[in-house]
Amino acid sequence: MSTKSFSIHWNLKSQFPNTCFLPFARRCSLNAFPLSFFHCPRIHSPKPYLPQPPLVQSNPFNQTPHDLTQARESISEYLQELGLSLEDSISMSSNSPKYMQMLVDAVKELEEWNAWNNSNGEGDSLGFKEMIIFMAKEKGDNGKVAFLESVGLPLSSAMSVARYLSSESLPGIIRKIEARRGGLEMLGLVDATFRFLLESFPRLLLLPVVSHLEPMVEFLENIGVPRRSMGNVFLLFPPILFYKIQGIKSKFSTFEKVGAAYKDIGKMLLKYPWIFSTSIQENYEQILLFFEEEKIPKTSVDRAIRSWPHLLGCSTSKLKLMVDQFGELGIRNKKFGRVIAKSPQLLLKKPQEFLQVVLFFEGLGLDQETVGKLVSRCPEVFAANIDTTLKKKVEFLAEFGISNDHLPRVIKKYPEVLVSDVNKTLLPWINYLMEMGLSRRQIALMIHRFPPLLGYSIEEVLKPKLNFPLNTIGKPAKDVVGYPRYFSYSLEKKIKPRFWVLKGRNIECSLEVMLGKNDEEFAAEFMGVGRMLVSPSATFQ
Repeated sequence: MSTKSFSIHWNLKSQFPNTCFLPFARRCSLNAFPLSFFHCPRIHSPKPYLPQPPLVQSNPFNQTPHDLTQARESISEYLQELGLSLEDSISMSSNSPKYMQMLVDAVKELEEWNAWNNSNGEGDSLGFKEMIIFMAKEKGDNGKVAFLESVGLPLSSAMSVARYLSSESLPGIIRKIEARRGGLEMLGLVDATFRFLLESFPRLLLLPVVSHLEPMVEFLENIGVPRRSMGNVFLLFPPILFYKIQGIKSKFSTFEKVGAAYKDIGKMLLKYPWIFSTSIQENYEQILLFFEEEKIPKTSVDRAIRSWPHLLGCSTSKLKLMVDQFGELGIRNKKFGRVIAKSPQLLLKKPQEFLQVVLFFEGLGLDQETVGKLVSRCPEVFAANIDTTLKKKVEFLAEFGISNDHLPRVIKKYPEVLVSDVNKTLLPWINYLMEMGLSRRQIALMIHRFPPLLGYSIEEVLKPKLNFPLNTIGKPAKDVVGYPRYFSYSLEKKIKPRFWVLKGRNIECSLEVMLGKNDEEFAAEFMGVGRMLVSPSATFQ
């Protein structure tokens, strides 16, 4: 039997991969054909016994490692005929095992077909390697299937995508992907997710590089999208690759209403690539109208959208639920505007999730009014996870010595502690004070008396303000335990000037007495005047 007649059989196998096309005798009944071939009920007539060759599941045609090596070499030679370099052809043939196996199976099946029918067709005059090349050409994809499998696509997907690319040459497709020739890899697309993008949008490989892709990359860079991040944008919103640049520019007018400049739009695109979709653009007008009806300042809304463009994908009905949740805590209008300007992501939380955070704080002993103040002061606390963040910070404070009775005061005065990093901020802060001679109990007492102390920098605040009483005033570090508010005063504008005034009058007093009075009270008590006409800093100078 000739290779030409066998190609009919092989084409049927390609169209019906799950159907077993076994060889049949010339005088067999119609029932010898596969049922799926006729798409009609099987005729139940007696059929002759046909001896079947044994099948081996793991190696259906008993190919040897030598066969596979020859097949790989044949594919490499075939790819070189199509214009690929020796290096590229070897790499591609080595990374397309399913494609190679498909060709080997086809050749082995042809050999069995000819043996079964005692045929002496033209295929008998070809060697194994020549038959591999013949089968590759018979497929008609011109090497595209091998290439697509080598970049990560499954064989079935590679065959499907190759049909879209029938008008493209193999070297042309490779140029569009390889970075060294200015292709898709310059967009950051060649990674583990590239295959999924290509399977969904095979037309991507039909886009011209010079006249479309390169100008698109340059345009996105000009609006603030780094080239290394473009792959994420394209993977999240592939249709943007098919947009014309002028069409994208026309969509900019929508975001200019929120005061977004070109660079702002680039940042928004990085955070939420869907902003250029038609549905998002239409939803934007509805969102602006909703916030206007809720009497929320537009400047706050604009800032929230610029920093968190995901809001544009949210329905107004969902936004309404969250606005009502904030309203129950007394946060409305301008207050609400300030909250979403700081933490716009709170609007995307589910109402029940937000309520759980409220109940968490109430369980710690804070009333609803105080919880509302916490939201206004530090809204990011309400975006934190209860189990992985809030509870762990509370446990940390408790383990360090902050009692349950004192905990509400600490959180009320300094809620930022709940979103502080334990290992990078809190532990180094505590360790430094212990190195300066303070015990854990003394530090816990300082935190209770003045919770904002937890937010003070070691290098900028603690070190210079501890060194002054130690090295200049001559007081031990434990003296600050009784008056931790000492760290809140300016060293140059208040602490040093007042100390030198008292030293000039040979007056000794505690840090609280020295710093706790306002200028008039300090002048009246220590300078003998009713009103401090000259500030201590001026006197010191």
